[in-house]
Amino acid sequence: MKNLFLLTFFAFAMVCSTEATAQKFSGLDKSPMDIASYPASYKEADKSVRVIYSRPQLKGRSLEDLAPEGKVWRTGANEATEVTFYKDATVGGKSIKAGTYALFTIPGENEWTVILNSNLNQWGAYSYDSEGDVARIPATASTDDEELEAFSIAFEDDGKMVMGWSTTRVSLPISF
Repeated sequence: MKNLFLLTFFAFAMVCSTEATAQKFSGLDKSPMDIASYPASYKEADKSVRVIYSRPQLKGRSLEDLAPEGKVWRTGANEATEVTFYKDATVGGKSIKAGTYALFTIPGENEWTVILNSNLNQWGAYSYDSEGDVARIPATASTDDEELEAFSIAFEDDGKMVMGWSTTRVSLPISF
């Protein structure tokens, strides 16, 4: 009888309640996350490397303002970009052990420095600490006729990772 009373009281309280609470969800991120992997084909399940990054947009701004030459850049937006090597790799001629690393870059005119750093879970490059650097690797920078509004990362068939934004393309050879 006591349980019936409590159940009736609870049901009455729910019916009489005029206030409903709902989960609030944030809107779409202005710099959405993306993933690039090698091999790039979705048909290939055995990946060698995966990069998780956010894709900032130019929106009328210059690449030089968003990723200034000579300064450590988070290589994307929001959280620092993370690269996971599922196998030992050779990146720009340097041996890299399988594992997950934060990926930073230092933009330059004809060459960018790609930094693999052991400190994960960073927001941007605000807490970047060079003591965690595993490798600093030079990468070739070039220009392309096609302008990319959103920062993008892709892998070529030979494993080369290409980062592109505006008309800048940065190529980093990777082999396994």
